[in-house]
Amino acid sequence: MSPFTCPLCQTPFKQTNNTQICANNHHFDIAKEGYLNLLPVNAKNSKNPGDNKEMMQARRAFLNSGGYLLLAEKLSDLLKVLLADKEQAHLLDLGCGEGYYTAHLAGTLPERFSFSALDISKVAIRYAAKRYNNINFCVASAYDVPLADKSIDLLLRIYAPSLDSELQRLIKSQGYLVTVTPAPRHLYQLREKIYEQVNQHPEENQAPPGFTKVEQLNLHYPLFIDNPQVVKDLINMTPFAWKFNQQKMQELLAEKSWKIECDFNIEVYRKD
Repeated sequence: MSPFTCPLCQTPFKQTNNTQICANNHHFDIAKEGYLNLLPVNAKNSKNPGDNKEMMQARRAFLNSGGYLLLAEKLSDLLKVLLADKEQAHLLDLGCGEGYYTAHLAGTLPERFSFSALDISKVAIRYAAKRYNNINFCVASAYDVPLADKSIDLLLRIYAPSLDSELQRLIKSQGYLVTVTPAPRHLYQLREKIYEQVNQHPEENQAPPGFTKVEQLNLHYPLFIDNPQVVKDLINMTPFAWKFNQQKMQELLAEKSWKIECDFNIEVYRKD
């Protein structure tokens, strides 16, 4: 049974052949890769919202190089502690991209837990569902999540925007919100190539309404890179990729080897 609900009327689905049908007879076909597209046409702000194919390919290539593996492992260790007393748990990766972190967690946390993940980018979800078949993926907006009220034990949000009202609606009482945001030194060596004065990311964030911060962690480590393609992939998966014109890119790649800081805020909130 799909954990997702109909985006048009919020009722549960029943599967008939390769189609999910809600109580009001709205039909949504399951893609051959196994995901659902639950983003209504009138909710799109462009023909293909979210990250495009080039960004997804760059992100997948960089993540496959192991550049952010320490972050994935840190999150895995943290979630094991937070959910240690749970016999069953439903986890949601909000804005999951191509599913790297979701898949790492699903591979390291107990098999009895269920994992759902969504992103507004259809190409990202197609990549994710094709590669990872033990996770419930759907195309949807983080601002209007097709899941039932109070159905999530732990919601993971890595760099993704969201509505406070949706977090309150989705997460169970005493459930957890875990966020990852850039800390002050994150990718500093790349940012100083772009900006005359590099603005620091915040050291911490405030708890959303209805939540209490229970833990704050910092993960800081250097990346040592000697492959120019890895540097290109890292740049092309970031929001400031367009600021690297050809000249700046050539200057950066002429260095031959690179030390780039990774700096993450990891914050844990419990729903009141």
